Amino acid sequence: MVEIKEVKTKSVSVKVEIKEVKTKKEFRKFINFHYQLYKGNPYWVPPLYKDEVDTLSKDKNPAFDYCDLTMWNAYKDGELKGRIACILNHNQEEKEGMLIARFGWIDFVDDIEVSEALIQTAERFAREHGAVKLTGPMGFCDFDKQGLLVEGFEELGSMVTLYNHPYYAGHIERLGYDKDVDMIEHQMRPGDQVPEQLERLSALVLKRFNLKFVPLKKTKDVLKYAKGIFTVLNEAYVNLHGVTLIPERQMEYLTKQYFSFINPDYIKLVTNDKDELVAFGIAMPSLSKALQKSNGRLFPFGFISVLKAIRKNDTLELYFVGVKPELQDKGVNAVLMAEMAKSAIRNGIKIAESSVMLETNTKIQAFWKHWDNRLHKRRRFYIKDL
Repeated sequence: MVEIKEVKTKSVSVKVEIKEVKTKKEFRKFINFHYQLYKGNPYWVPPLYKDEVDTLSKDKNPAFDYCDLTMWNAYKDGELKGRIACILNHNQEEKEGMLIARFGWIDFVDDIEVSEALIQTAERFAREHGAVKLTGPMGFCDFDKQGLLVEGFEELGSMVTLYNHPYYAGHIERLGYDKDVDMIEHQMRPGDQVPEQLERLSALVLKRFNLKFVPLKKTKDVLKYAKGIFTVLNEAYVNLHGVTLIPERQMEYLTKQYFSFINPDYIKLVTNDKDELVAFGIAMPSLSKALQKSNGRLFPFGFISVLKAIRKNDTLELYFVGVKPELQDKGVNAVLMAEMAKSAIRNGIKIAESSVMLETNTKIQAFWKHWDNRLHKRRRFYIKDL
C-alpha cells in the first residue's frame, strides 16, 4: 500500500510518499534509516543490528503470537526521510478492555510534513482496526525500547534505551499528543563502600524473611533460573504502565537475546526458605562505547569490543529489579541494591546508570539518596484519543 500526502508550501507542492514495508528491500531500509540519521552522533548508541532484525521479524519474535505489526517508510523528493511502526497488542486489549494501539520505531528528519504524514498514517491504521487511542513510543512489550527522550540529549545513551533528536517532541505535540506519563533515569557514583544504613537494612531484611542469595559463578548458573526471573517479573510488573504478561515462548526468546551478554557478578537472585526465587536484580557493564565503535555489528570484529566491555568497565547499567508482590515494600530492594553495590565496588565501577522507572515510583527513587546521584534523563509516553 502506498499513500501520497500532498502538502502545500509557499512556492511548490511537495509530495510525501508513505510506503508500507512489505518487501525485504523496504524492510532493510526501515532498519537502516536510524543508523543513517544518527551517524556520527556522540550520544546515540547503535542497537545490535541482528536484534533489530529479529525483533521485527514475524518468524523470529514470539511477540507476534499476540501482536500485529505494520511498518511504513516515508519518502520526500524521492529520498527516505522517516519511518514508523504501529503495533496492536491483543494481550493489552484483553487486559484493558479496549484496544490502545502503539506507535514505535519512529524516526524522521526535522520536517513537519514528514512527521505528520507518518503519524497520521499510523492513526488511520489504528482507527480502522478499532483502536480508541494511540500511544508511544512503545514496542511489543516492556523489554523493547520505549519512551521519547525529552531531557538528557547530551548524555550517552545505552543499549536498552531510545535516543532521539530534541525536535521529535515538538512534532508529536503539534499533532495533538499529550503526556501520558514520564520515565526518569538517575546516574550515581557508588563510592568505595556500601552505605552503612543500607547494609544494616539489608542484613535485617535477610534475617527477618529468611532469605538468601543464590551463588552464581558462570553464565549457565544463571540460565537455569531464567524462567523464574521472568515469572517474578510478570508478577511484579503486571500493573505497571503498558505492561502485559510475557508468555513462556517469549521468555525463551528473550533469554537468548539478553542473557548471552550477562556477567554473573551483576546478577543477584534471592530465594526464600523453600528455595523459590522471590527477587532478582540484573545489571550489566555498559556496552555503549563498544556498540558505537562497532556500529551495532558483532561481526566481523565488533564482538571483540563487546567482550572487552563486559570484562573490564568502569560504568554499570542497572536493567531490571523485580520482587514478588508479597515481599514488596518490605526492604527487599535494599538487599538487592546493597549486594549490587558490593560487586560494583569490587570491580572498580565509578558510575552506575539506573534503569528507567516511572516518575511516580518514589520508593525505588528513595534508594538513590544513599549515593551521590543526579537525575539526568527523562522519557515520555505520549497518547492521543482517536
